[in-house]
Amino acid sequence: MKNPTIEDLMMLVNTYTNEEDVKMIMRAYKDAESLHSGARRQSGEPYISHPLYVAYLEASRFADRDTICACLLHDTIEDTYITKEDIAREYNEDIAILTDGVSKISRLNYSTKQEQNMANIRKLVTGIKTDVRIHQIKLADRTHNMRTLGFKKREKQVENAQETMDIMVHIANYLGDNETQVELRDLSLMYLEPDIYKYAKETRDKIEEESKKCLEEMSQIIKNALKKEGINSEITPRIKSIYGISKYLEANCNLVKMNDLLALKIVVEDFSKCYQSLGVIHREFRPVPNRMKDYICNPKTNLYQSLHTTVFGLEGRHIQAQIRTERMHKIAAKGLAAYWEFYGQNAKHYMQEELEKKSQFYSYLIDANESIESNQAFVDCLKAELFANHIHVYDQTGEVIELPIDASPIDFAYRIDSDKAPYLTSATVNGEDVSLDYKLKNQDRVKVVTNTDVVGLKTGWENIVKTSYAKQKIKEFKAPMKK
Repeated sequence: MKNPTIEDLMMLVNTYTNEEDVKMIMRAYKDAESLHSGARRQSGEPYISHPLYVAYLEASRFADRDTICACLLHDTIEDTYITKEDIAREYNEDIAILTDGVSKISRLNYSTKQEQNMANIRKLVTGIKTDVRIHQIKLADRTHNMRTLGFKKREKQVENAQETMDIMVHIANYLGDNETQVELRDLSLMYLEPDIYKYAKETRDKIEEESKKCLEEMSQIIKNALKKEGINSEITPRIKSIYGISKYLEANCNLVKMNDLLALKIVVEDFSKCYQSLGVIHREFRPVPNRMKDYICNPKTNLYQSLHTTVFGLEGRHIQAQIRTERMHKIAAKGLAAYWEFYGQNAKHYMQEELEKKSQFYSYLIDANESIESNQAFVDCLKAELFANHIHVYDQTGEVIELPIDASPIDFAYRIDSDKAPYLTSATVNGEDVSLDYKLKNQDRVKVVTNTDVVGLKTGWENIVKTSYAKQKIKEFKAPMKK
């Protein structure tokens, strides 16, 4: 995307905001332009081109006035003399909070660069408790910085790409923002492992060319079959990302046998037609055994919903069909940012409410923030637990619980009810009795039994649990230990 002009931004926001909002956005632009006057990016462009680009990215998703203004002002607290209080006075409290939320803490508050970095990561990540729009602005900011990373020295390229992979990619994932996650992963890989990136890209380009005819023909067959059943559909092909293919290549996988290398995104009108469409597709193409997943009734922890099935397609290829409604399709691409399109300028309330009610990442993050004092320990917890690979297990009601790999029934107990967890007496997994140090596996069905009449907390639990939250709760427990 070429650098947008202020005229481009104003033309865009005029399509969905009122006149007063447009005036405030223009004022924010002029203030930012004045505050950054004379400053230039390493590309040689005027610095204002960066906040303008960030604002345009968010406006492309129909973000509200305050978000766009904060995008334009997002570097002013950090790089100029203006303060959070100034912005609150000149604009409003929301814009001030958003602008401050994406601003780095001054180095003057810390003795080392490392301490400052840890504090800034914590501030950014926990900003989601205040307002999810802070993360959305930061992701747009990082997207533009990664797109223009070529102007920086190699050392800074690697540093920025690694931080993006370690932190920002995971934030995008937990917000359900697949578009941003895919782009940031691919761009990070390009700088961290240029040779691997090049080979994976060449491989992907070759796959795309070789599979084009197959995917087009299958799309038409499915579309026609659905139409005969009275189901209107929109079908688009999807090929695994460069980063995703690099992971397959790293594991020496046979790409031909990969079940999700090639996919068709099938968008239908409503919930019931998703399931009806599944039957039609299975009638046309034989399903690969044990490759059907219902993420509609059992959404992923980042709100993703879709029916997945893998079929034996044309030319002997395995093709994944992803069946969803238009609303699910937009959330699958943009996550919570899709709410701007659904709810207009009031979307921030729905986004925050959805996040707090349904996102396990949100509750885990709040728990970690409250239980871990050190910034370094908090960031270590992020990387080792919240941003690491996870398993998904089920409680007795079918609720999905996300835990770190090798988590125990004790971790599970602390996750579902930290008050009763110290009185855990036994656990069953998939109907079988297991020891409390049992390592849970993906898709396990877990039941824990507690008894508050017994003395709580057994010695050695602190050496079994994997989550920092459980470790901290065990440490804080005051009742006598039972040996």
